Amino acid sequence: MRYNFTFLLLFISFAVFSQEDAWVYFSAKPNSQAFFNNPLAELSQKALDRRTNQNIALDFTDVPLETSYVDQVKTSTGITVLAQSKWLNALHIRGTQTNINALKTLSFVAKVDFANKSLNTTAKRFLETKENQTKDKLKTAIDYSYGTSANQIQMLNGQVLHQQNFTGEGKTIAVLDAGFPGVNTAQPFANLRNNGKILGGYDFTNRSSNFYTGDNHGTLVLSTMGGYKENALVGTAPNASYYLFITEIAAVEIPLEESLWVEAAEQADALGVDIITTSLGYFGDRNNALYNHTYSDMDGKTTFISRAAEIAFNKGILVLASAGNEGNQTEKHIGSPADAVSVLAIGSVTASKVKSTFSSIGPSFDGRIKPDIMAQGTASVISDENGNIGIADGTSFSCPIMAGMAASLWQAFPSKTNKEIRQMILASADRYTNPDNNYGYGIPNFGSTLSVDNFVTETAFSVYPNPVETSVTFSFLNENNTALVTIYSVLGQKVIETQIDNTNPILSLQTLASGLYFYTFDAGNLHKTGKIIKQ
Repeated sequence: MRYNFTFLLLFISFAVFSQEDAWVYFSAKPNSQAFFNNPLAELSQKALDRRTNQNIALDFTDVPLETSYVDQVKTSTGITVLAQSKWLNALHIRGTQTNINALKTLSFVAKVDFANKSLNTTAKRFLETKENQTKDKLKTAIDYSYGTSANQIQMLNGQVLHQQNFTGEGKTIAVLDAGFPGVNTAQPFANLRNNGKILGGYDFTNRSSNFYTGDNHGTLVLSTMGGYKENALVGTAPNASYYLFITEIAAVEIPLEESLWVEAAEQADALGVDIITTSLGYFGDRNNALYNHTYSDMDGKTTFISRAAEIAFNKGILVLASAGNEGNQTEKHIGSPADAVSVLAIGSVTASKVKSTFSSIGPSFDGRIKPDIMAQGTASVISDENGNIGIADGTSFSCPIMAGMAASLWQAFPSKTNKEIRQMILASADRYTNPDNNYGYGIPNFGSTLSVDNFVTETAFSVYPNPVETSVTFSFLNENNTALVTIYSVLGQKVIETQIDNTNPILSLQTLASGLYFYTFDAGNLHKTGKIIKQ
C-alpha cells in the first residue's frame, strides 16, 4: 500500500510539473436567451424560489457555458479540460504553455490565466517570499476522550434556538470537503439517514456518485452540525438537510481543487441550497510552488475560488469558510475563500472564549476585518467515521459549528435574506462595535442579542423527545436556573425526583421500564405537568 501511494504521488507530481494549469475565459454566451426562456432546465424550482424570495434576478452568470466553445477547446491540440464554471464563464485546462497560449487565437476566448502567475503577461510581481501554509484539514488532531458538546453550542447561546425546536429544519446545507466515509453507517449520523436528511452528493475529484468515501475530514465536519448521539454529541443543526460534495484531493495540493470547489458550489446553487460551508482553505503549500497564492492575492477578488464564493452569496446563499490554522506560522493571514467580501470567515476560540493560537488572522490584503466571527475550534466535539466521539482542533470545526447555528437561526426567521441573516449574526457578536484582526467581530449570540427572546415567552417550556428511549430534555426559560422534576408511575408511585438546570436539562430514564409516566416540573413560578412515554 505504501508503494502504491508513493507511485501515485510521483505520477501526479510529474504530470503537474511537465504541463501547466490555466483557466481559459470565454467572451460570450450566445445562447443565453434559451436559458432565460426555460431556467428550469438548469436550475431546480427550489433554486428559483430562493431567488424569488430574496428578489434576486437571473443573470448572465446563471447561463450555461456555450457547448460549441467547450468542444473546440477540448479538441484543441494537447489540451485537457479538467473542470468548468458557468459563473466565471471559464474552463480549467491543462497542457503545455505553447498549446495553452494557442487558445488565445480563438475568437471566443477573452483571456487565459496561468496558475503559474509568472507566465501571465499582466502578472503581479512579488518580491517577498512567504512561508508555505499547510492545508486546514491536515492539521486535524483527534483525541478520543468522551465528553459533551454543550459548550460549543452554549458559547453561541444556541440552546435558545434549539429549545424552541429551531434546529435547522427546512434549511439545506452543502458541505464542500475532502470525503465523507462512515456517514452512511456510523451511529451519530443515523438521525440524518433515518429521516432522509442526506439529500445526495457527489465526488467531483473522481467524477463519481459515491460520496461516502475519501478523507474522513468531511465526516468530522458534518458531525458538528448534523451529528446526534445522546449524551455525547448534538450538532448545531441536527434537523437540517445536507448535500455532501467532495472537492479536495487529499494526496496533493493543486489548482484544480479550487475549480472543483467552484463546480460544487454551482451544483449546490442549482439544487437550491441555503448555506454552503467549507473547511478548506487555499494559500500556499502547492505541489508546484509556482502555483502558490500570496498574501497580495487575499483581496477577495483575485483567486478563482473567492470570486465564485462571492457569486454564490449573490445568488442568495449564505457562505461560511474556515479562516485557517496558520496563526502560529510566519504567514498568519486567512486564506481563500475566507478572504471573499461576503463570506463569513470563521476563526477559532478555546472553550473559555480565548483565541486559539493556531487560528489565522486578518486583515484581508485590502484592509478589511477578517476573520469575521469566532466559534469553538479548540477541543471541538466530533464523531469519526466509526462513530467514536472525540475532540479535534481547527477552524475546520468552528466553521461548521457556526454554519449549523446559522441554519437554525434562518429557520427561526424564514423570511430573512442571506444578507439579513449575515448581518444579524455579525451584529450579535460581542466585539461588533470594536472589531480587531484576531477575533473579528467576536463571538455571536444566537439568543437574546439576536432578539430571539422576543418571540420566546419567559415561560417557554418543552419536553423532548417524547416518546423517549433513554433520556429526556426539559427545555425552559426562567429566572431560576434550577428546576425540580418528579416522575410518577401510572399508579402514582414516585419513581424519580431530581434537580436539573437549564444549562444541562437532561434527565436519564434508563432505569425505567417501558410504559406511560407522569411528570411534574417546578422552577420558581413555572409549574408544568404532563405525560412521558418510555419506549
